[in-house]
Amino acid sequence: MNKSNMKNIIKGIRQYYPVSDSSLEVLFSYMKKMELPKKHLLIHGGVLDRHVYFIEKGFCRSYCLRDGEEITIWFSREGDITFAMKDLYHNQPGYEYVELLEDCELYAIRIEDLNQIYETNIEIANWGRVIHQECLLYMDIHHINRLYLPAKERYEQLLREQPDVIHRAQLGYIASFLGMTPQHLSRLRSES
Repeated sequence: MNKSNMKNIIKGIRQYYPVSDSSLEVLFSYMKKMELPKKHLLIHGGVLDRHVYFIEKGFCRSYCLRDGEEITIWFSREGDITFAMKDLYHNQPGYEYVELLEDCELYAIRIEDLNQIYETNIEIANWGRVIHQECLLYMDIHHINRLYLPAKERYEQLLREQPDVIHRAQLGYIASFLGMTPQHLSRLRSES
């Protein structure tokens, strides 16, 4: 793999842990490049997907279904990874769907290969531990905020922490992520 084509992925990895070039080469040697169009469903809930996807270019959302309604649970962008949690941790079909909201350039690695690298490369193993800790903390904070913060504060927090979401995702997806109706979010946006 040509590392010069993976600048966002390298930056995303190193924001969590200072992985050396040689360790990145090991990781990248297992990856397969994918270029997929907007609206492509990368991961299907209920279907086992044994890959972790690194995003070099593009934007996507993770969602689950509740009584036929799509509930957005996460947004991913350049430098991020995306995967189905039950697939990764328990080798069982996950509940998440991942939809590409833009044309995407992704690099996929099989979960089995990633786990093998974790066993033999301490830098990649430490990166994996740290990124999962940080994502778990973010999900916990997001969950607590949805329960306790007023809608306006949740929206303002999104503007501070993930301002690109406002320009890259549809209003309904953002409202779902924030736990409010699109109409309420529209009112909040007009007040800002």
